[in-house]
Amino acid sequence: MRTTVGIIGAGPAGLLLARLLHNAGIDAVVLESHDRAYVEQRQRAGILEQGTVDVLRAAGAGERMDREGLRHDGIELRYDRKRHRVDFPALTGGRSVMVYAQTEVCKDLIALQLKEGGPLLFEAEALAVEGADTDSPSVRFRHEGREEVLECEYVVGCDGFWGVARKAIPAELVRVFERTYPFGWLGVLADVPPSHDELVYARHDRGFALLSMRSPSVSRLYLQVPEGTDAGDWTDEEIWDELERRFETEDGWRLERGPITQKSVTPMRSYVHEPMRHGRLFLAGDAAHIVPPTGAKGLNLAVGDVVTFARALSYRTETGSDALLEAYSETCLRRVWQAERFSYDMTTMLHPAPGAAPFDDRLQLARLDRIATSRAAETDLAEGYTGFPLDDGRVSPSGEGNHGPA
Repeated sequence: MRTTVGIIGAGPAGLLLARLLHNAGIDAVVLESHDRAYVEQRQRAGILEQGTVDVLRAAGAGERMDREGLRHDGIELRYDRKRHRVDFPALTGGRSVMVYAQTEVCKDLIALQLKEGGPLLFEAEALAVEGADTDSPSVRFRHEGREEVLECEYVVGCDGFWGVARKAIPAELVRVFERTYPFGWLGVLADVPPSHDELVYARHDRGFALLSMRSPSVSRLYLQVPEGTDAGDWTDEEIWDELERRFETEDGWRLERGPITQKSVTPMRSYVHEPMRHGRLFLAGDAAHIVPPTGAKGLNLAVGDVVTFARALSYRTETGSDALLEAYSETCLRRVWQAERFSYDMTTMLHPAPGAAPFDDRLQLARLDRIATSRAAETDLAEGYTGFPLDDGRVSPSGEGNHGPA
């Protein structure tokens, strides 16, 4: 089997890349190790930055998102029983975010790929990327009980942290930067309408809490818990009681309860793999970087990566120049590190660390007060949350990178 771009992984990054390449007239094959049902049910992110929304619309994948997604123009911060709303459009020139689950993004992109795009092979397990530093890399994979080879001009690894793509980069060329946090998130899905029409980020002495949603009738809520917590150790009543404590306000706001349908614990970590390119192998999404979920950046960073690759390959097709492809890692990492910084700031501001001193607690409250009382600090949060511009790698006459939507 032969193609121009071999894409490993049919998560939102791999599927969107296939769509972008199809629209640019570039052929691609997508290999996904799981079956279609698994991909369409895998619960992950739910917040789309303005740039991600714009890209999905431009790619022809925004119709259902615009019909069923929930546009949010702000978030609420809670601390010391006080409430402060951050107004995104007022602070960013009109930018907002969209609540639309990753599962739904994948469903939309799969339907488009199967209807209009190139091959999308489910239950096709990538075994290795070979010849990454040559002009003809390939992917060995197993499909329907047979081992096969996909010959490519380029390979893009959108196969997550545990995938095979990253392993094809020689260890002596790699630098890894990471941080593990001593707490996680106990997340629940509940069949109850959200108790607030926007996300609520609560900093409490007992730990962080987040009120989110998946739809007008399904709530998604999180509690900070110690690292290594088993979700089964918490009863439904204990979860609701703890959420009520952490969301408590001076004005008597109430949290509505309902049946909990799913529980899980998400570990918190930051991770960056440099470089994101080796020869004709390109890493995208969790294969190259992981952020704690506090900043809602994971899926959106993956989108930025594949947009950068698609632009760079289109530029080569149009001009014959490899300049943007060669700059891929540097271009992506500028945005990755800004997202890592933002996610770290949000995490350390809102989560009391185990064994924290009273001084540390006061610093967290001071940071939150600064956002509530300074338009500059509030703008910095709003700009980070709604998404950083995407540098396409080209240099303008002033010497600065050109920017476009993510």
